[in-house]
Amino acid sequence: MFPLKDINKAEKTPILTRLLVVLNIIVFIYTLLSPNYEAIVETYGFRPVYIYKMTRLETLITSMFLHGGAEHLIGNMWFLWIFGDNVEDRLGRPAFLILYFMSGIFGSILFTITSANPYIVAIGASGAVSGILGAYLVLFPNAKILTLIPLGYYFYRIVEIRAVFYIFIWFIMQAIFASITIVALIDLPVAYWAHIGGFIIGLIFGSIKRIQR
Repeated sequence: MFPLKDINKAEKTPILTRLLVVLNIIVFIYTLLSPNYEAIVETYGFRPVYIYKMTRLETLITSMFLHGGAEHLIGNMWFLWIFGDNVEDRLGRPAFLILYFMSGIFGSILFTITSANPYIVAIGASGAVSGILGAYLVLFPNAKILTLIPLGYYFYRIVEIRAVFYIFIWFIMQAIFASITIVALIDLPVAYWAHIGGFIIGLIFGSIKRIQR
């Protein structure tokens, strides 16, 4: 299932959401055009061993702005664009920014705990974006998500799905693949535990906001 848009108009201009999307795109273009892409990833990417040794912890942040390819970038930024505006609107900009970075950091920490290889490099904003999804689930469970569902190679259907169902299905998929890494003691190309870690932070932020209201 691929989300096309949410039918949930934000009241305020999502300045931070747009800024984060633009920053990620700029960094990606810079790294893509750089002849030193691998060196950039080595320098600014995150490795679980950094947590164990309590060194180079700045990579918990810098790694969130690096992506491994156009598909990686577009997937993360598309979800951020669709779900970020409403979460920013409801939480307020300072809390939204804290949520974003805390989700990314906690995602990396959970990835560290579950990773089979402490020296593997992890990059991408997926942990942070997963936090946005977690908050969206709590704050807007009944919002409608216009979703494209493939029905074969040439056929598809576009339907409206309530956010609670869409995000629940998304989370179950993350949990299934994350479980594989534990059972098989391997690291998959996607850091699914980082998604789960970020998602948990989003649930917490969203729940606190709902209680405050």
